[in-house]
Amino acid sequence: MLDPALARFNDLVREQAEEELLACCAVPEWAARVALGRPYPSVGSLTALGLEALADLSWDQVAQALAAHPRIGERAAGGSREAAWSRREQGDAAEAPEAAALHEANVAYEERFGHVFLIFASGRTPAEMLAAARARLGNDEQTERRVVRAELARIVRLRLERLVG
Repeated sequence: MLDPALARFNDLVREQAEEELLACCAVPEWAARVALGRPYPSVGSLTALGLEALADLSWDQVAQALAAHPRIGERAAGGSREAAWSRREQGDAAEAPEAAALHEANVAYEERFGHVFLIFASGRTPAEMLAAARARLGNDEQTERRVVRAELARIVRLRLERLVG
């Protein structure tokens, strides 16, 4: 039997499904492609297509997705599903003793790479995220783009599972 949340998602009109998917990845072309893949027989089939579509994004589209993410250590504002998920994923990073250092690392990272520092924050401590930010500052552009894509994929997978879980 199909999970009720997945069945509800499968039954949405296309525009509603795309809107829901934008909370997982803020790239309209990605959301449209994933919405067109419905109906999904399982959460695994949804995440598989979602990750396949994500891997096909151009770097400009990845940058568009990154722009929707708040800095690590800064609370996402607003009442949207995406903002609520960001607050949940980052936990107490905004109140952590490392908050000022995280801010500094974010600024240095943005100056170096031109976009927000993205990390799969769920289950990571502020100290771990700070160490990762500092370490990734040493990456070259191509290496960092691969790391960003991998981190974004982990976030998108988690959010797709939350969307229909």
